[in-house]
Amino acid sequence: MRNAITDVPGVLVGHATRIGGGALTGTTAVLFPPDTLSTVDVRGGGPATRDTAALDPRYGGRVVPGVVLTGGSAYGLATADGAARALGSPVPAAALFDLGRGGEFHACPTPELGAEAVRAAGVEVAQGNVGAGTGALDAALKGGIGTASVALGGGVVVGAIAVLNASGLSVDPTTGMPHAVRLGLPGEFPEPGGDDLTRPLPRFRHPFNTVIGVVATNARLPRLFALANAAQDGLALAVEPAHGLSDGDTVFAASTGTHDAPVDAVSQAATHVFARALVHGLLAAESVTTSWGTLTAYREQYPRTAAGYRRAT
Repeated sequence: MRNAITDVPGVLVGHATRIGGGALTGTTAVLFPPDTLSTVDVRGGGPATRDTAALDPRYGGRVVPGVVLTGGSAYGLATADGAARALGSPVPAAALFDLGRGGEFHACPTPELGAEAVRAAGVEVAQGNVGAGTGALDAALKGGIGTASVALGGGVVVGAIAVLNASGLSVDPTTGMPHAVRLGLPGEFPEPGGDDLTRPLPRFRHPFNTVIGVVATNARLPRLFALANAAQDGLALAVEPAHGLSDGDTVFAASTGTHDAPVDAVSQAATHVFARALVHGLLAAESVTTSWGTLTAYREQYPRTAAGYRRAT
């Protein structure tokens, strides 16, 4: 197990990243094996998505070759064009707001970036300031992309990849610990690192927000939408508050349907694994300074605790 969404057999992930020249953004492609059924749960009042209506849960979802997660807000949805050409089939997409964080407001992901992410797809998944997590911001701290998985026995796996780009805090300001750290597997996340946790969070302008991601499993499910719904519950455990009027929190769900498993166990696993992926996105992120400002990483704000995370991973 890689503790990644690619532990679900046949799922691949590729990143394309642009840093410099005014850009701080990127795109991530999540590819599925043939006949994988997908759906989506979109919450909040400010989503930036493409072709999500085709995955309408009222009709049971749809078979697609993968999905695209990208920066660039609505402009970044053009990356789905490049991904579609590379795959020979349309793909749905969701975007987060990172415009201007590299210094140039119009330095957005392009169709070429979508194709690049597809070509880079494999089983090893980089985390932090890569792909769609490159310009992510979690309230006062640098956000990023993270992934996690869990094995339920009998060959059943549930995995997630998520981009932490939220206006709500993912850190308890009184302890300095990520909200969802309690959901970690044994040894997955660090213990509190001492007096550095009393440091106040940096002050920052209120960011635009949206958390986007994918939860996948090889379990056969009668209602696939329940998987996306459960992952959104995990988002709410990791970010407080979540699903606000300005949010566009979007979670794609995918099932390869090769194994039988108890539905309740798969749903609970989806909740926990999506929350854990968001914690990884926070802890793996690195500080960035551009003409827009300094995006301070958790590992810089709380170095003693973050040191435990680096050792654990």
